[in-house]
Amino acid sequence: MNLIDSHCHLDVPDFADDLPEVIARAVQNGVARFIVPAISASGWPHLAKLSTRHPGLHPAYGLHPMFLTDHTDADLDALSQWVSRPECVAVGECGLDFFLCDLDPIRQESIFIAHIRLAVETGKPLIIHARQATERVIQLLRRHGPTHGVIHSYSGSLEQARLLIEMGFMLGIGGPITYPRSRRIREIAKECPLSHLLLETDAPDQPMAGEQGRRNEPAKLVRVAETLAEIRALPVIEVAAQTRLNAQRLFGLAA
Repeated sequence: MNLIDSHCHLDVPDFADDLPEVIARAVQNGVARFIVPAISASGWPHLAKLSTRHPGLHPAYGLHPMFLTDHTDADLDALSQWVSRPECVAVGECGLDFFLCDLDPIRQESIFIAHIRLAVETGKPLIIHARQATERVIQLLRRHGPTHGVIHSYSGSLEQARLLIEMGFMLGIGGPITYPRSRRIREIAKECPLSHLLLETDAPDQPMAGEQGRRNEPAKLVRVAETLAEIRALPVIEVAAQTRLNAQRLFGLAA
């Protein structure tokens, strides 16, 4: 199997002690490339260094809404230079998080709009976090786009999913699909075109069913592929091939 983990945070401290082993396990399980979106400006240099040490690691630079209090106007000013770097494959992780009530929504939207405009200017895709904020994300993309990208760990409705696909976006499917009770995301994974789905782990977060409380890692992506194949009644090799092509197309990766 040849898979691409379209969203994992291999640059965070959870992997500081054993990243080579984590990558080796992933490769053994058919996952050889990783899209790693940054979460704050302080991590950009470290992520850039990791991408030089591990050729299969492809960075994206952005400011995650959950870390809103860490972000400054100077970070936004510097972001355009980082996004323009040759190793950068996307703008993000960025977006809106309306689940955490202590995050200023006005400030979140201001920073997100800056990311959208940067994606328009550079032509690079967006990696978007949209937790309990899918409708507002769609509104801002319409107003400040057009652009393209992926809604990571998609959790909106089927109707919103279809609208986002029409707008040029893909949907990230990860660990939640392995939970039998996740009926809505399973329906979305079944009904939406396979040509617009990406596989992800969001490692070290969002563990697979039965592994709650454990660190997630890219080697587990195989379970996501197998579950998606089961839901769609397709051979897993077909799911792997199509989602790999989707990631290559979106992020400009060589075959």
